Amino acid sequence: MASIEVNKPAPDFTLTDFEGNKFQLSSFRGLKHVLIVLNRGFM
Repeated sequence: MASIEVNKPAPDFTLTDFEGNKFQLSSFRGLKHVLIVLNRGFM
C-alpha cells in the first residue's frame, strides 16, 4: 500500500460507485476541492 505524506498529492486510485461506474482520482486533477465519501453498508 502506498504511504501518504502531508502536503503532497494523494496517490492515484480507482473506485466503483454504487451504480457500478468506475472513477479515478486523477480525473479530478486541477479542481480545488474533491470530497469522496465512503459509506459502509450503504444501499
